[in-house]
Amino acid sequence: MAKNAQNKKEALPMEEVLWKACDALRGSIEPSEYKHVVLSLIFLKYAGFHFEKRRQEIIADGLEDFVDSVEFYAAKNVFYLPETSRWLYLKENAKQPDIASKVDKALSDIEKENKPLQGALPNNYYSSLGIEAEKLGSLIDKIDGFDDILASADGNDIIGRVYEYFLSKFAIKEGKGKGEFYTPKTIVNLIAEMIEPYEGKIYDPCCGSGGMFVQSMKFVESHHGNRRMVSVYGQEYTKTTFKLAKMNLAIRGIAADLGDYAANTFTDDRHRELKADFIMANPPFNQKDWRADNQLTDDERWTGYDTPPTSNANYGWILNMVSKLSDNGVAGFILANGALSADGIEGAIRRKMIENDLVESIVILPRNLFYSTDISVTLWILNKNKKGRAVSRNGEEIHYRDRKGEILFIDMRQMGEPFEKKYVRFTDEDIKKVARTYHNWQREGASESYANEPEFCYSASFDEIKAKGFSLVPSKYIEFVNRDETIDYDIRMKELQSELADILRKEAESRAAVLEVFKSLGYAIEL
Repeated sequence: MAKNAQNKKEALPMEEVLWKACDALRGSIEPSEYKHVVLSLIFLKYAGFHFEKRRQEIIADGLEDFVDSVEFYAAKNVFYLPETSRWLYLKENAKQPDIASKVDKALSDIEKENKPLQGALPNNYYSSLGIEAEKLGSLIDKIDGFDDILASADGNDIIGRVYEYFLSKFAIKEGKGKGEFYTPKTIVNLIAEMIEPYEGKIYDPCCGSGGMFVQSMKFVESHHGNRRMVSVYGQEYTKTTFKLAKMNLAIRGIAADLGDYAANTFTDDRHRELKADFIMANPPFNQKDWRADNQLTDDERWTGYDTPPTSNANYGWILNMVSKLSDNGVAGFILANGALSADGIEGAIRRKMIENDLVESIVILPRNLFYSTDISVTLWILNKNKKGRAVSRNGEEIHYRDRKGEILFIDMRQMGEPFEKKYVRFTDEDIKKVARTYHNWQREGASESYANEPEFCYSASFDEIKAKGFSLVPSKYIEFVNRDETIDYDIRMKELQSELADILRKEAESRAAVLEVFKSLGYAIEL
C-alpha cells in the first residue's frame, strides 16, 4: 500500500507539485496578494535563466566586450538584467533580512533596462507587503528548482504552462466576486476554435491576464500557422492585472500593444482607430454605473445605435467591439444571459444589430464554468460579413455560404465534465463538436452537411427571430423533444425566488397577526 501511495504521489502533474510547494508557504497572505509574489518570482527565474544562457553564448562567440550590451540580448528576445536583478544574486541573498527590498530593486531595474517591460512589473511591492524574510527566502529556493524545466527542449512552453496553471489556481482560490483576471482556458479554446484567428489583428478590450492572446497563439501553432502573421492589441483597467498580462505575454514571447498604462476602455480608449480582424473577450458581467448619465452620450462607438444605459455595460462592451471590427472581422465574446432578452434600450440595440446582420451565432453555456461567478453565460459570435465570400487561411481556400439574416443557435448546457469538485470544463470532444457544427453551417464544401439537431442546434431565419421579438434566447428556437425547454430558466428562477419571498412575507405577516390576537387575550406566546 505504501508503495502504491508513493507512486500515486509521484504521478502528480508537474504544475500541481510546484503549486503545492509554493502554496505551502503562503501563510497569512491573501491569494489576491500572494499571486503577484509567486508569479513575479517565476518571471524573475525565467528571465534570469535566459539571460545567463545568452550571456554564455556571447562569451563563447568571443564577444566578451558586448556581454553587457542590451542590444545583444534584445536581438534574441532576451531581457538584459543588471547584476542585482539576476537570479543568482537573489538566490545568494535569499536569507538576508532585506531580501524583499532586493527583489523590489531587481524588478525596478529590469524595467529600466527593457522598454517592453515598462509598467509590467510590481513596483515597491515586496517591501510594502510585509512578507516574512524567511518565507520569501524559502519561496525563492522552491522556484530555484525550475532549472530542469527551463533547460528542457520545450522549456519556454512549460514555464508558460506553469504560469497559466498558477493563474487558474489563484482564480479558484479567490472564488466568487474575485478572480476576474482569468478566463478559464476551456472557454478561450472554444472561442479560438470557432473564430479561428489564423492571421491579422487580434483585440481584447478587457484582456485580464492575457489568456485570450496566449490561446490564440496556441491555436495558430497547433494549426501550423505563422505567429508573425498575428498582431495583438489589448487593454486592461486594473493596474495589477495589467502587470500580470505583461508578464504572461513576456514569458510566452508574445509582443503585444496593451497601451502605455492600465486604462478604462470606455473613458480612455487606447486603440480608438483600431480595426481588428478578430476580437476575443470576456467583459465584466452586468457592470453597473460604467459611465455617468451625461458621459459618452455621443460617443462615436455608438453611431447608428442608441446610447447604452448607465445601469448595465453589456451593450456598451458589445458596441465597442462592433466599432473595432474590420470589414470582414469576427468577434467571439462572453456575456451574462440577460443580454439575450433584455428590453428597453438594450432590446432596441439588439434588434438593430440583428437587422444589420451582425449576429452570426449564439452558444449558451453550462453553469459553473467560471471561478468568479456561477451564473449562466452565453458565447456571442458577431461577423461583419456573413455573405458568401472566399478567404485564404493557412494556404487553404475557404468558401463561405451566404447566411444573410440567419443565426445559428447552439446549446452546450448538457456538455462538460466535472472539474475541481464544483466547476465544469469542456472536453476536447465538446469543443470539436461545437466548432465542427458551426463551420459546417458556415462553409461550402464542408466535410459534413449541416442539419438542425433537437436539443443541440438550430439555424433560425430573420423572420423567425423577428416573430419572437428579436429575442436571442436559444431555447426559443432549438427543438426539445422530451422536456420543456421553452422556458428561460434564469428568468424563471428569478420569478420563483420572488414568489417564494412573497410567500414567506405573507407567512410572517400571518404569524404576527396570530400573535397579536393571543396578546389581546392576555396570552404570552411565541411562534
